[in-house]
Amino acid sequence: MERLKALGRVLPRVAVAVVAGGLLGYAFEPHDHPWLIVIAVPLFLAALNGASAKAGFLIGAGFGITYYAVLVPWLTVIGGDAAIALAILEGLFYAVFGMFATQVLKLKLWMLWIPCLWVATEYATASVPFGGFPWGRLAWAFSDSPLGKLASLVGIPGLSFAIALLGVLAYAVLRPKSALKLRVVALVAGVAIVGGSTLINLSSEGNGKVVKAAMVQGNVPGKGLEFLGRARTVTRNHLNATLDLEKKVEAGTELQPDIVIWPENSTDIDPFKDDETRADIEEAVKAVDVPILVGAVLEGPGPNERQTTGVVWDPKTGPGQIYAKRHPVPFGEYIPFRDQLLPYIKRLEMVGRQTAPGKVPGVLPIGGVTYGDVICFEVAYDDVVEDVMKGGAQILVVQTNNATYGGTGQPEQQFAITRMRAIETGRTVLIASTSGISGVVRPDGKVEHKSAQFVPDVYVATVPVRDAHTLATTLGGWPQWILTGLGILGVVLALFARRRRADTGSGTPPAPTHSREKVPV
Repeated sequence: MERLKALGRVLPRVAVAVVAGGLLGYAFEPHDHPWLIVIAVPLFLAALNGASAKAGFLIGAGFGITYYAVLVPWLTVIGGDAAIALAILEGLFYAVFGMFATQVLKLKLWMLWIPCLWVATEYATASVPFGGFPWGRLAWAFSDSPLGKLASLVGIPGLSFAIALLGVLAYAVLRPKSALKLRVVALVAGVAIVGGSTLINLSSEGNGKVVKAAMVQGNVPGKGLEFLGRARTVTRNHLNATLDLEKKVEAGTELQPDIVIWPENSTDIDPFKDDETRADIEEAVKAVDVPILVGAVLEGPGPNERQTTGVVWDPKTGPGQIYAKRHPVPFGEYIPFRDQLLPYIKRLEMVGRQTAPGKVPGVLPIGGVTYGDVICFEVAYDDVVEDVMKGGAQILVVQTNNATYGGTGQPEQQFAITRMRAIETGRTVLIASTSGISGVVRPDGKVEHKSAQFVPDVYVATVPVRDAHTLATTLGGWPQWILTGLGILGVVLALFARRRRADTGSGTPPAPTHSREKVPV
């Protein structure tokens, strides 16, 4: 009976957390209401404050599962069970956050420890399992806000910290038991963070050299999963779009590009093994007479394996450098525990051969310019982007294929992530997609071109070649490691404080804290 009563006291808190999680999901594309975060985070903290650790786990789970259910409904294209499984898996990270946050909220410096713990949680979601899923980071919501410019200084983790801190400050202002002095300090700090971000000046100037790059979106004959069965048509679409580009160049209505970029999966048939596919690519390369970065699926390196690659195809020397995708998507491009799962989940047979990850960064010198190539979801992974920047990338390229998720909001989310990468790195990003969204993002995050979805689109951009590094790329992973370490330290201090209270409070009531009455489970 006592357990039922305790559960009854916790359920209203879970309900508040569910509302907060839903609001947070609506902060991101395609809804694009980023400032809902300043409501969602305080609501979540209000639900956690005063709860026990066990209750915090349930409250955090309600928040996290709802958050991801609203954020990534596009996974229902693969299957409703896939969307539910991902929401539960990622939600459990926030269940752990909730469990620890109930104790961290009792510390004097809780306003520092909580946003650090949030960054640590995002780091965990971006790392495990199977290489992580870094899609739910707070920073991604602010690509179109002055606050997003902070990413050029402190990177994506630092921006997530600043956003979580704003939520914490809003909670401090709104919390009924907050002292007037604390409310004033929190309000001033929040205004300083937001106001200060508007003063950041992002430069788009290069080193004096420019490149004319053409992004080719050939389009696909279908959407959802069925487009994968029409590989030759997809390749031919990109050939025809490239031939049309060359006709415009000859007519003087379009600039002659220095490089042409085809998207991921512009050919799903290995051009090194299939003569017809190779002939299509070589026809396109000879027509434009400049290198084409081809998105090709290659057979190997092992039996029943494949690799998703970017292949530099030169009009004179033919195929040359190859970048193989380093972060293939689990259950989309390869199946973990394949032998164990296939007998029970027949749908996984659609994945086909296992995609083997590449081993080296996508640093591609082409025509005297160094390009940093990342493929599709890789743009959300810090290590992939950091490695190409360390390799001297002067321009970033994202080859992507969003045809499976067209019209679901996923392409818009990925485009917003790409914009944040442009701000963080201070590099122009050239995006080529099979079916959209293709485009050009300037080093300050401004969009020069953004294609529609499921239409052919060819765009030639003149973009600066840049050598200068932002403070964020100079610092590299340090902000994330420091903030994550501080988050863990906050948890350790909270657990020690809890132990002290238990040791000294035997037979006497615990000393009052800023938290409301503890709710046992």
